[in-house]
Amino acid sequence: MLEKRISLSDVALLNFLGPNNRNIDEISQAFPNVKIISRGDEIIIKGSDSDILKVNELFQNLLKHYDRYGKLTEKNIKHFLAMEKQLEFVPSEDDIIVFGKNGLAIRPRTDNQKNLVEAVKKNDLVFALGPAGTGKTFIAVALAVQALKNKEVKKIIITRPAVEAGENLGFLPGDLKEKIDPYLRPIYDALSEMIPAEKLNYYQENQIIEIAPLAYMRGRTLKEAFVLLDEAQNTTPMQIKMFLTRMGPGSKIIVNGDQSQVDLPHRQHSGLMQSLKILKDIKGIGICRLDSSDVVRHRLVRDIINAYDKAEEAI
Repeated sequence: MLEKRISLSDVALLNFLGPNNRNIDEISQAFPNVKIISRGDEIIIKGSDSDILKVNELFQNLLKHYDRYGKLTEKNIKHFLAMEKQLEFVPSEDDIIVFGKNGLAIRPRTDNQKNLVEAVKKNDLVFALGPAGTGKTFIAVALAVQALKNKEVKKIIITRPAVEAGENLGFLPGDLKEKIDPYLRPIYDALSEMIPAEKLNYYQENQIIEIAPLAYMRGRTLKEAFVLLDEAQNTTPMQIKMFLTRMGPGSKIIVNGDQSQVDLPHRQHSGLMQSLKILKDIKGIGICRLDSSDVVRHRLVRDIINAYDKAEEAI
């Protein structure tokens, strides 16, 4: 068994190791084949060469974080461990959801994205929760396209609440659907990466793929359909109840939401938050949580999310 020693001579041990070495215990649980010992102002790592390299790199990143912020919280440890896990994630051929334009294979790129795919396989209703850029919408659209291509459903329905995110919808031209279409652009972009333009137009013209505001769902029964509710954090309790009770035979529903970006008026409760509490114990409903380690946009997006999380902790 090989050994590596890391000096902590310039570190306030309690701030770095946590009360009763809690931070070290967290790391040890993530690397069961490695022995991590805190002795005086040193960390001793024992294990295989490859495992020592991984743990040493993790500690170097943690030391950089400590030098910058002066402390190391349990949340910080979990974040860095999740980052390590993401780097280790290697998708296989079995993970391919669908082939997009030019034969591009679309598949989950992180463990949590793969967990979302598995949750949809096992449940007819799945809540996918996480910040911007974690792939919630893209993976959900890919799963919907896969179900349509495999003839598991007869249509795809994608919807979102018509809530203003700092802009005023009332001054935009057109009817409600025309007003909301620009806000559905991420959906159109995802679909255009998976379905050729002519075929996508055909699907929309024949209502095989329907993209509409949430208000258009009232009174309908959504059967033999793959249904995606995006931006669900901006639904009211009555809206999300209305939507969930539209579910008909042979349907699957994914509800996407970012609990940190609620655009509802002040004092208006989010229907997403309420539904998670009410429905959490019902069998057949899956809840999948993604976090900043799943961000697959520009690396700065992950840093921005983490910076906001730290600012909120300090308040």
